[in-house]
Parts: sequence; structure tokens; C-alpha cells
Amino acid sequence: MSEAERIAEIPSVDFVDSLSRIVGGNHVFTDPADMSGYVTDWTGQYSGTAIAVVRPSDVSQVSAIVKLCGSAGIAIVPQGGNTGLAGGGVPSTSTPSIVMSLSRMNTIRHFDEAGRTVVVEAGVVLEVLQEHALKRDLLFPLTFGAKGSCTIGGNLATNAGGSNVVRYGNTRELCLGIEAVMPDGSIINTLHGLRKDNTGYDLKDLLIGAEGTLGIITAAVFKVFPRPLTRVTAFLSMASVDAALCTLNRIQDRTGQSVEAFEYVPQPVLTAIEKAFPDIKSPLQGAVETGVLLEVGSSRVSDAKTDDTGSTHLTTEVLTILEELMEAGDIVDAVIAQSEQQRSDLWRLRESVLESIMEYGASYHFDISLPLANISAFLEAMDATATELGFETLTIGHLGDGNLHYALVSPDRDKWQSLPLDQAKHKAFELLKSLNGSFSAEHGIGQSKLDVMRALKQPEQLNSMRAIKRALDPQNLMNPGRLVPMTE
Repeated sequence: MSEAERIAEIPSVDFVDSLSRIVGGNHVFTDPADMSGYVTDWTGQYSGTAIAVVRPSDVSQVSAIVKLCGSAGIAIVPQGGNTGLAGGGVPSTSTPSIVMSLSRMNTIRHFDEAGRTVVVEAGVVLEVLQEHALKRDLLFPLTFGAKGSCTIGGNLATNAGGSNVVRYGNTRELCLGIEAVMPDGSIINTLHGLRKDNTGYDLKDLLIGAEGTLGIITAAVFKVFPRPLTRVTAFLSMASVDAALCTLNRIQDRTGQSVEAFEYVPQPVLTAIEKAFPDIKSPLQGAVETGVLLEVGSSRVSDAKTDDTGSTHLTTEVLTILEELMEAGDIVDAVIAQSEQQRSDLWRLRESVLESIMEYGASYHFDISLPLANISAFLEAMDATATELGFETLTIGHLGDGNLHYALVSPDRDKWQSLPLDQAKHKAFELLKSLNGSFSAEHGIGQSKLDVMRALKQPEQLNSMRAIKRALDPQNLMNPGRLVPMTE
């Protein structure tokens, strides 16, 4: 038994003192000023209270804290980089709880170059892991705008997606195993890095995406991939969304499924970006009805070879495809990055979208997914409804995997209060249901979508989720009031 576990078993009338004895007094915060950054989310929309913020340094301390909280009946809210958008990583005001920040658990434990896997702790910042892989000429492909502050634990808890899902998949698809502390304080460890292990229920996949409601992931083993030797990055003006999807499939077919990103950025969003960031300009002249940020990458030496003009084989191939599609009328205009700076500028444009929408005015954000064939039908119907109800819309998305971030907005913040938001939401969810879509794609449920889960999730699925929650967490102390609505 570790010292931390021994301390957790000692009865104490002072709960906070017991926490301090487990992790050290410097890593338990009780002053409201010290806790303020942990009890309010990034958007400022969700805020709560906590008995304390505690920062363990290893899995045995996490286990000890979980056991202590279990004996005291205190709930635990696990927290990573606190960059979530659904309120899943901050406490509420209704349940006595602590915030468990995993920021001190930030070690990259092991890199297996032969197996191309890496073992990392939950507090490792995503960008740090990306850079660690690049130093070995390998790629950890998970990426999105918050990469400089979000952590691996939060990525796992929400099954984060991002712009490379079209090629590499969500966080769940990148993960081969986890270390986690269960609600009773027991520790499970599947950090072996096996690609095949059919030995019963996959607890890894159960905990990934569970938002800390079934246990606390403290470490994980991930796949890493060959680093692309060459990339082609372009911004395309397409004739329509359907034309864009045909273009995606054409490029995938001709490049061996090498499309890494296919991001939807239409003209209204470009206008909002230029308004919020005057130094960012649209990469194309004229209106861009259907804008797409395309990136194709290859690790094949033959694709990286250059011809007499200095153009790589991959660039030549992509240019040929784009020219064919322009002749067919699917592509209206295009610009290809000629340098790493130009590539960086295109990605800065894409990664400035959220701040631009927040700056534009009052807004409500949908994080939805649809079968690719149904995307244009949703946009046509929902845009018309939004306009009729007095909203503007700013929509971007990971078009390659069917994930749209659809925002209802109004530049007049005072007018926003009188707009029929509930009616618009009802129409959106009706459309999603009829088009076989999902009301949550990559941001998670948290506390923001509990009512939608209760109303729209198949009752049989909800009942199964509740049964799992009750079986593993009978005291309902693991991030209660998040992800799973426990009452009908």
C-alpha cells in the first residue's frame, strides 16, 4: 500500500486537511481567488463552487483522493485544460464537490519507436505531445485550435475530434489503452500498447468519452504515425456543398486517402473573421459561397520528389485534380499555399473562427454531425428557418467527417433576448432526427446538453447508460450531473 493510499484510509474530521496530507498543502486550494480559474469554464457561461481544488501528481494520489471522497460523500469533478465548451469540467452549485486538476500529471512516460506508440499522462498539453512526436520524425495527428492549452485527459474524456479526423479518426481511434482510477479507487492499467486484445469488455472505450462520469483517466497509450514528407494546402471556392463532397472523394481516390483536412469556411464566416481580425484577409478575391480549406499529406518519398519546376509529385497530382474539377465547374477558384508561411496563414484563418463568432455578437452554437449526403439538405432547410426567425447564421465544420459547428447569431446583443431561440433549436433537432444526424459530435454533453439528451436520445440507450453509471458509480460521485441525465 502506498503512503497516499494509507493516508486516505485514516479517518479525519477535516476533509481538506486529509487532501493536503495526500498531495501536499501547496497543491490544495481553498481560497476563492486561487480557485476562480478552476470553477468557471472557458466560455464564462458555466460556473460553480467547490470545497477545494486538488492537484495530484500520480495515480496513487488520484486513487487515494477518490477513496477519501467516497468515504466522505464528496463528488469529484476531473479537469484538464478547462477548454471545454459544454460545461463538463467545472463544478455545479448543487453538489458538494472538489475539482481534481490533473495538470501536475504531465509526464511523457515512454516512446516506443518500434511499435510507434507513446505513453502519456493526462495532464500533458496536446501541443507538447505533438512536438515530442515531431522530434522523432513522427506525427501525433489530433489537432484543433485549443491545442496549446487543452490536455490529453480532457481530449480522452470528451473523445475530442478536430480537423484531422477525416484521415486519423477521433481520440478514441488513436488510443490503444489507458490507466484509470475507478469510482471505488481501484486502478486499471491497459498501457501495454497492443493492437489486438480481445479479452472481454473494452473498458478503455467505455471510459473514453464518458466525461469523467465512470472513472478518471490518468494516462494513455496512443498510436503515432509517419510524419508527412510533403503537404499540399489550398483554399477552394466551391460551387456548392455537394460539389465540395464530390471533390473530397475525387482527391481521396487519386491520392490514396491522403486528405488530412477538409474544412468548411463559407463567406459569412470569412467576413466575421476579417471583422474580428483585420490583419486576416480572405485568401480569394470575391465572394466565396462554399469555402474549403484542403490539406493533403503524404509520407511517401516518391510524392515528395520534385520536378524541374520545384513542384513535388503530390502537388502536381493535386493541381491536376483541381484543374479537372474547375473545368467541370465544381471548383470556382482556388489558391495553393506556396510556402510554410502561407500554409500557416490559412490555418490561422481557420483557427480564428470561434473567437470571431464570439466577437460577432450573441450566439448559440450547435455541434452536430450528419451523413455527408445529408449536409446540404440540413443547411438549406435550417438556414431558411433561421432567417425567417430573425437569426443570422455562421457555420463552419469538419466537412470531411460530417461535423458542423452551426451558430445562430445576432450582432445586436439586445435584440437577441427577444429572438425565438427555443423554436430555432426545436427545428434544428427535428431536422437532425429526420436526416439521421447527431446533436453532439465532438464537444461532449457536459451540462449544456442534458435536456437534449433526455429528450432526443433513444430511451433504451439512456437506460443502458444509466445502468452502467449506477453499477460502476453507485454513490454518483464521479462528475455527477454531467453527460447522463439520471432522471427521466
